[in-house]
Amino acid sequence: MKDESVFRNKNLYIIFGVTLTAMMGVASITPAFPDIIRYFDIRPEQVGLLIVAFTLPGIFLTPFTGMLADHYGRKKVLIPSLFLFGVAGAACMFAPGFYWLLGLRFLQGVGASSLSSMNITLVGDLFEGKQRTAVMGYNASVLSIGTASYPALGGVIAIFGWQYIFLLPLLAIPLGFWVMNGLNNPEPHNKSGLRSYFGRVWKTINQRTVWGLLIINFMIFLILYGTYLTYFPLMMEKRLGADSYHIGLMMSLMSVTTALMSSQLGKINQLLGLKRQLILGSSAYLAASLLMLISGNYWMLGFSVIVFGVGHGVIIPSIQNMMVGFAAMNERAAFMSLNSMVLRSGQTFGPLLVGMFYALKGLDAAFLTGAGLAFVMLIVIFALVRIEKTPEN
Repeated sequence: MKDESVFRNKNLYIIFGVTLTAMMGVASITPAFPDIIRYFDIRPEQVGLLIVAFTLPGIFLTPFTGMLADHYGRKKVLIPSLFLFGVAGAACMFAPGFYWLLGLRFLQGVGASSLSSMNITLVGDLFEGKQRTAVMGYNASVLSIGTASYPALGGVIAIFGWQYIFLLPLLAIPLGFWVMNGLNNPEPHNKSGLRSYFGRVWKTINQRTVWGLLIINFMIFLILYGTYLTYFPLMMEKRLGADSYHIGLMMSLMSVTTALMSSQLGKINQLLGLKRQLILGSSAYLAASLLMLISGNYWMLGFSVIVFGVGHGVIIPSIQNMMVGFAAMNERAAFMSLNSMVLRSGQTFGPLLVGMFYALKGLDAAFLTGAGLAFVMLIVIFALVRIEKTPEN
């Protein structure tokens, strides 16, 4: 089936909607971090807790939601998750204090805990082979368009007040109704006992390359949420005196680059092969972190975020495409939920880890930490990732 026919599948646009919602919870609010710091009179390292509170529930709940989706169906997990995300997210704008805001972010994170695995699970359920590879790239492009749009949109909205950025999660509510009435997907039929089910899931997980991919995914999100999303805005304000609007525009440049690279995943996959894609992505993270460390003007910063975007646009959909091919439908949601749990762990601990180095040595330490993590990623790739293709490819 040609790629053009993929876009006739209405389910694809629901997947795109879930992907955009999953990314909204962080990407839209980071340009407002300097304003939130001033409004609540908190220390710069505390602002990362807004990310931690949102991502923390996913560490514990994502595997549970995956098991529920394998046993009871994707819709029965996805619909209430979207409704909770929307209601709790909108309530954040009325938070009377910073700790109230953290509590509401936690509830929003409960709703978000299944979203970043359900979208990839649905891709695996609905598409196969080269078509799946292409859709994974398109989905990553949509994700990047969201991460490009949300910082710019959040930056513009924050001009009127940081509270108003929390109106955006309300979009998840009509999406929930769309899933309820429009999603036409195959559902798993797990009739076996839990012991057999967990045995199949563990057999899928306990492979050398899978462990390598999980470690790499964890480290990617340590860098993305620790070094880039948390401390890049603070660096722009400190070095260049940038406001939320210009911070959002600069961060959007990375996401636009990522979207362009991800949209070409099918061609990149044929040209480089999967392992070389991982090497390229990790090397780009390393180079970008070092460039951010020394950047002192908009031109150098622009180049550094483009390099970051190239790496991100190659490595993220490549990992997702490899991972989704390892599991059969009846175990896929749990398997991809484990991957999402690892991702959430990176999102949660990234701001804490980099924040610790920031508190000790300042901004330079934050970007050196990102470079060091990227170097370790390269070591893991060479040590653990041994295959060029997933079992289905």
